[in-house]
Amino acid sequence: MAERTPSDIARETLKQLAVRRLAPTPENFSQIYDEISGSRSPPVFPEGPLRQILRVVPGQTPVQRRLLDQFEKAVTAHDWSAIQAVVVGYAKLGLSGAVVAEPDALTPPAAVLPDELAEQIARLVENTLTGLSSDDARLHLLGTQLLQFLRSPAPPASTLQLMLANFSFRLSFAAEDQAAVRALLLELLNMVFQNMVALSLDDRWLSGQTQALVDATAQPLTLRRLDDVQRRLKDVIFKQTEAKERMVEAQEQMKEMLSVFIARLGAITQSSDSFHTTIEQCAAQIARATTLDEITPVLQQVMGATRSMALDSRVAHEELNELRQRAQEKQEELVRLQQSLDHVSQQARHDSLTGSLNRKGLDEVMGREISRSRRAENPLCVALLDVDNFKQINDRLGHATGDAALVHLAEVVRTVMRPQDMLARYGGEEFVIVLPDTGLAAGVEAMQRLQRELTKNFFLKDNEKLLITFSAGVAQMAASEDSQDTINRADQAMYLAKRQGKNRVVAA
Repeated sequence: MAERTPSDIARETLKQLAVRRLAPTPENFSQIYDEISGSRSPPVFPEGPLRQILRVVPGQTPVQRRLLDQFEKAVTAHDWSAIQAVVVGYAKLGLSGAVVAEPDALTPPAAVLPDELAEQIARLVENTLTGLSSDDARLHLLGTQLLQFLRSPAPPASTLQLMLANFSFRLSFAAEDQAAVRALLLELLNMVFQNMVALSLDDRWLSGQTQALVDATAQPLTLRRLDDVQRRLKDVIFKQTEAKERMVEAQEQMKEMLSVFIARLGAITQSSDSFHTTIEQCAAQIARATTLDEITPVLQQVMGATRSMALDSRVAHEELNELRQRAQEKQEELVRLQQSLDHVSQQARHDSLTGSLNRKGLDEVMGREISRSRRAENPLCVALLDVDNFKQINDRLGHATGDAALVHLAEVVRTVMRPQDMLARYGGEEFVIVLPDTGLAAGVEAMQRLQRELTKNFFLKDNEKLLITFSAGVAQMAASEDSQDTINRADQAMYLAKRQGKNRVVAA
């Protein structure tokens, strides 16, 4: 038997209403429709009865009026969870407005959230909503309701507990989605940069920069690292565009010179062919001549052709020399372009050996962190560290080993320090660590923690364990200082640490 359509069931329902002499009310229609279809219709949201309840529930105190307002909004939105939260909150209030409770009453008064705590939670929820995608409308609705509840007068803690539970449950799914999106985007970025490395093997500078991009995106993604990736990518794109334009221009000029060169060769060949034809004709005339008078005009013709050939050859020689000189100059320009690209890495923001920031990168980071520190009124510390006995390592084991030791130190620093801390190579074996949101005592403790970590992570050279230590000075930036003043104070403290026996940290 074919399955009935909803319209067939509706017609049969109307017939049954007439046969049974029942009033065509929604309740009767729904009951007979379910009976015929053999299923149960979803219950209709009882907005009317709920609004009737709303009109008779007392609303004498500010808390009661606030809960009734939330109840009305929940009914309008057909939100059962919000209605449940309001009913529970109303039940916790008791009837203190109508009955005066005795001191030893069994029902305790409802706990009310302090205004300051409610506002702090509201700001937390607000900041969370700002960072979330707008795709999940339900989550944003729950968050908006929670904000309204928290910023209403005297919100009860019991209602907040239920609303927070609903919000956090929904938030957990959104957090998982965003984490997956971030991981996928980071993987895609890494694939793009790896492809750039594979395509730029012939360009040492570009290959080095793209490899740095690969390394940057391989780490846990933070806003500062993403900002660093953006700056590096802008450098690469700018240099790629500049190099491409100059290379295309040089290639067009080389093609133009080659075309002129081929044309000149053709002209020389044509002139040479004409000269040989003339000489052959003259030779034939001389062979047929019987008198000197017959030979004289032929000789004049030979001399004229020879002079013309010599003139054409001289002009062609000069033009070819000019073309050769221009080609040589263009080749030298291409060499200079390649050399300039090779030297651009020195002007980039990162040290090519350790991957840390260089002086230019340090200046940019300091400028940004100083502005942020003063805007938020948070402390900012700078640590300057110098590797102990570095000259002895170079003299005994060679400069290659010294370089490897610096790379080892940079890797340990990245492992120990926080994601927001920035490492820069200041010069030689000196490094600067920028410590945002860090006071002087915490900065000294961070450097001491780094020293302890270095004692656990030995530097290996041909199976020989080498202990790398450093002396450091830490300075907290003052309101009247610029970045160089703070670094200078940290530098002076570092020299004090050297004089006190090395492998020490001194506060400026």
